[in-house]
Amino acid sequence: MQKPNTLSRFLFHSLRKLLFTWVRTTVHNNTAESLGIQPDKPVCYVIRNRSLSDLMVVEHECRKAGLPRPYAFIHKDKKSGDQAYFYLTQQRGVLLQREHPEAADTLDNLLRETEEHPEQDVQLVPVSIFWGRAPDKEQSALKLLFDWNFSLGGRFSKFLAILLHGRQTMVHFNQAMSLREMADEGQEHSRTLRKVGRILRVHFRQLRESVIGPDLSHRRILVNGLIHTPQIRKAIEAEAAAREITLVEAETKARQYANEIASDYSYPVLRFMDILLTWFWNKLYDGVSINNVDSIKELSQKHSIIYVPCHRSHIDYLLLSYALYYEGLTPPHIAAGINLNMPVVGTILRKGGAFFMRRTFRGNPLYSAVFHEYMYTLSSRGFPIEYFVEGGRSRTGRTLNPKTGMLSISLRSFIRDNRKPVMFVPVYIGYEKLLEVSTYMGELRGKSKKKESPLDVVRTLAALKDQFGKAWINFGNPISMGDFLDKEAPQWQDDLSEGFKPQWLKKTTNTLAFNIASEINSAAVVNPVNLVAMALLSTPRHALGEQELVLLVEIYLRLLKKAPYSDKTVITDLDGHSVIRYVEKLDVLNKFSDSLGDVYSLDEKTAVMMTYYRNNVLHMFAVPSLLSCLFINNSAMTQREIFRVCSILYPYLKSELFLKWSERGFLKVVGKWLETLESEGLIISDHEGYYRQPEYSSAQYVTLTVLSRAIAQTLERFFMVISVLISNGSGSIEQETLENQGRDLAQRLSIIHGLNAPEFFDKALFKNFIEQLRLNNVVEITQTNKLNFGQEVKMVADEAFKVLTSEVRHSILQTTMTQPAPIEEH
Repeated sequence: MQKPNTLSRFLFHSLRKLLFTWVRTTVHNNTAESLGIQPDKPVCYVIRNRSLSDLMVVEHECRKAGLPRPYAFIHKDKKSGDQAYFYLTQQRGVLLQREHPEAADTLDNLLRETEEHPEQDVQLVPVSIFWGRAPDKEQSALKLLFDWNFSLGGRFSKFLAILLHGRQTMVHFNQAMSLREMADEGQEHSRTLRKVGRILRVHFRQLRESVIGPDLSHRRILVNGLIHTPQIRKAIEAEAAAREITLVEAETKARQYANEIASDYSYPVLRFMDILLTWFWNKLYDGVSINNVDSIKELSQKHSIIYVPCHRSHIDYLLLSYALYYEGLTPPHIAAGINLNMPVVGTILRKGGAFFMRRTFRGNPLYSAVFHEYMYTLSSRGFPIEYFVEGGRSRTGRTLNPKTGMLSISLRSFIRDNRKPVMFVPVYIGYEKLLEVSTYMGELRGKSKKKESPLDVVRTLAALKDQFGKAWINFGNPISMGDFLDKEAPQWQDDLSEGFKPQWLKKTTNTLAFNIASEINSAAVVNPVNLVAMALLSTPRHALGEQELVLLVEIYLRLLKKAPYSDKTVITDLDGHSVIRYVEKLDVLNKFSDSLGDVYSLDEKTAVMMTYYRNNVLHMFAVPSLLSCLFINNSAMTQREIFRVCSILYPYLKSELFLKWSERGFLKVVGKWLETLESEGLIISDHEGYYRQPEYSSAQYVTLTVLSRAIAQTLERFFMVISVLISNGSGSIEQETLENQGRDLAQRLSIIHGLNAPEFFDKALFKNFIEQLRLNNVVEITQTNKLNFGQEVKMVADEAFKVLTSEVRHSILQTTMTQPAPIEEH
């Protein structure tokens, strides 16, 4: 490459400035630190296809970021030689050009220099330019002319790409690669040259798939392909035989199912949604906070990604896709309930990547076969997928017990084809105010579930006048499907039964479901509304003076920072005063002022709704709250006694709140929290080996009391079930009857003690606790469907007794007309 003359430089930079009167870019990873560039070594940029406009974009962004410029010479001390860029492929042809892999002279020269001079090195920086981000559609004639990423079409195609997509251009700078490391492998020059080219081509392909997704067939072609797979042909024949219909009729039915299910990904709709949602999030919310996404960007280049978020709101679908698109990742194909396939709304969702599924496949083997094959097609071709493991939206604010159907399908697809590694990515989605929360509270109190309607969109727009704070997305620790199977079912690659449904699948899927729910909770966000809800709902009348509320919030913040729940947790960086002011602006607090200062409170309706936001982070307060309960109800305890009570209660807390620790790990966490509570003066240790409660009249005792109430209702629910069980006697009550009686008792106590929290008598929580009693061999189900139990039930009752106030214990025992006998120490 010869030195460009003055006229060439003038024309290049003039055209670059002209180009950027139209082009607008989003740039990723354009700092020397993030690229790992060492300032004492020359830099050479690698561009995939020969393109003057791409080179201008790279030159422009390097100038803006203060990086070495590609249009300059590689060796700054020389005024001739190669410039600091080369193209990985060369174009041949005049009008309809095709790309050909061909080693650039610049790369050849740099490699020879590096081989001849062991002290020299060159840093190769691949740069990808995406003129718009439309996924490829195979066999599309328009693609030949208008897609920037297709190899046919040449200069005319590129001109149209700039014209149509120039204002949505994305630039990815990627980690610098050392040419010295590859040269030091000692292979002959030509072989090393081919290897460098191959590594760079793989790199560009992986990055392209992470940004715009794998090649996407036209929907009609995809459906045709599904219908003609061996699995679906077999299912069609079985359907024809079972229903006594013709093969043509059975095939028509299978095609209808495929069309009902399949998404219809549309890039223009994605572009439209990007513009609309940018306005929406900034109008309804104060923007979207996205956390821990960088590691996901790296994973997406070499893995198939399955996003598994918690489910809080209908807009979760839109929020996660928007966040991924905004961060330069491919929006996923999203599993949506068939109830959302409404007029207009369903069409938009389908073109945004949603595919629809029925609530149950039972009794319809043909539909099940088509759905399974569709999921396998998405997975095996590397499309990112999203589904909600909870099945439906959480009405209580807690992470719900996962549904395992979609996880089972994903595992079976991976067993069938595991050539590309698959990662589950748990995602926590949180809101400071939720559109549907009042509806949820009504449903928990017995109102019928509201049916979705296109008018919901109008109602959502009507809410735009309200303040809703921020929306939060936090990506948790990914779970490798291959590594998980190696651990939980080591024989998985050898035990392939008919239909890819081995015997170990159910147990393994249940374990995976719990791990995902646990990782979602580990990525929880503690926002200002969570903190205020946790504080005020723990006071008898849901009211505190300003100074007391600020002090309590700041204690919560210190506790969470001293003993963080996980390394993925995000905690607001506001201080106590700023938290109160922030929540006040969201219009959820009542403020009363007098000569003594301000008092903040929650009215009855708002208090009920705030339980939702408290429950979002309840698991993070579970351990300190449990310890606080112990010290409120027991003046002094040894560490051994504390560990004993906590160990007995932990399996039930773990199951309900999806806590992440093993039993041994949990005791370490308890020890850490004892140290943390002591450092805040909330408990006191003495030289006799006892931990003691603070002085009854002290501020620390009041704080300890408030902190204890976070988990108190959960512990009360445990004790209620056990008391009802004991009062009925072993072998005398069925599980469903016990669930109903426990729920009735909870409703009674909520009236007596003013516990205005609908989830307190949520039947699903009673069912889960009883199931855990069975799994821990505390109770067993007889052949007559009755519950048998022994001394273990009384042991759990005795330990639960230690963490409840005398008032609550008395109310429960009076109602159940029984007094569990204390367990004798041996």
